[in-house]
Amino acid sequence: MTSEHVPAALQLTVPTVLVTLVGPDRPGVSTRLFAEAASFDIEVIDVEQLVVRGRLVLSTLLTEPEAPEQLEEAIRGFAEPLGLEVWFEHGVGDNRPRRIGRAQVVVLGGPLRPSAMSAITDGIRRLGGNIDRIVRMARYPVTAIRMEVSGADPDALQRDLASIGHAEGVDIAVQENGIGRHAQRLVVMDVDSTLIQGEVIEMLASHAGCEAQVAEVTERAMRGELDFADSLHARVAQLEGVPASALDEVYAGIAYTPGARTMIRTLKRLGYRFALVSGGFTQIIERIAEELGIDYFAANELEIVDGRLTGRVVGEVVDRAGKATALRRFAAEAGIAERNTVAIGDGANDLDMLAAAGLGIAFNAKPLVRDQARTSVNVPYLDTVVFLMGITREEVEAADAADPA
Repeated sequence: MTSEHVPAALQLTVPTVLVTLVGPDRPGVSTRLFAEAASFDIEVIDVEQLVVRGRLVLSTLLTEPEAPEQLEEAIRGFAEPLGLEVWFEHGVGDNRPRRIGRAQVVVLGGPLRPSAMSAITDGIRRLGGNIDRIVRMARYPVTAIRMEVSGADPDALQRDLASIGHAEGVDIAVQENGIGRHAQRLVVMDVDSTLIQGEVIEMLASHAGCEAQVAEVTERAMRGELDFADSLHARVAQLEGVPASALDEVYAGIAYTPGARTMIRTLKRLGYRFALVSGGFTQIIERIAEELGIDYFAANELEIVDGRLTGRVVGEVVDRAGKATALRRFAAEAGIAERNTVAIGDGANDLDMLAAAGLGIAFNAKPLVRDQARTSVNVPYLDTVVFLMGITREEVEAADAADPA
């Protein structure tokens, strides 16, 4: 295709003018702007608009007309009486060449302080990044801000911004921009202390009068101080003789983590699939999966004989390696690439699963897990995960209002 057949908007050598209006927002400003531009033989190359608390910023990149001073006069003629300031920037081509390395940086703060934003934006600058756009994703339960960044390596952003976030007391997630962000995803969750509050095995241990001892072993296992399979067998042995009816009581007393139902409901509307991968027990996990509409699950099975727990588990233990294996198996069954999986967990036995996923999120995790995971969320609301997926609080509320079920 020769240059004369290429639209002017696609030619990098064509003269352009960037028109920017700033001032009070009111209906019809963009209509008036383009109506004035319509009387000239020019093309629209780019448009961006932002309204913050009633204050408008509207920019459009146009090919430059033969008489640019007449275009400027026409635009000033309608804008200035409306209290709008106008800037014109003349140049060549489509602003600037696209920068390499494009990433989405999401910051979660409760609260989000100016000092944190200063440190984060400076960290992006030091890595050679440019912030092309900043958008607020949510005001509650935390403040969530998304920044579109170009020019910096996403892996370097993840590494450096994670340490800044830890120092500033905010959570930061970095994802490389690309078509994969819009693909169907599989979300794989740990259950105890992630999807639900508390540990099922400790709830069962209360029926055996050994809750304190079991809780101490659980804590050490989650910190990575004990082999998970060995610790599980030791803890389950303490449950010998507990009536199987205790499982019904434990299930009835389960409390979901705040935001869990909202997260699942929202993402399932977008076609996401869900799996539970737990070091807990199928007698509980299967019922949770049915209640929440979860597609897949893997957990350990307690042996029950004559209506009582024997203190043993049946079959292979779902341990640290088993969780990662389950994630890969469920992704294959769902026909979803592993790079499009999201894993959420809090304990050392979740680390392989978090590493195997395209996006691994340490949720209110132990320090060992938080330090090794690429992304961490340290606020007690599971629905903040949807902000990392690019979904705003307003979109969640609008979907709930349209479909209350």
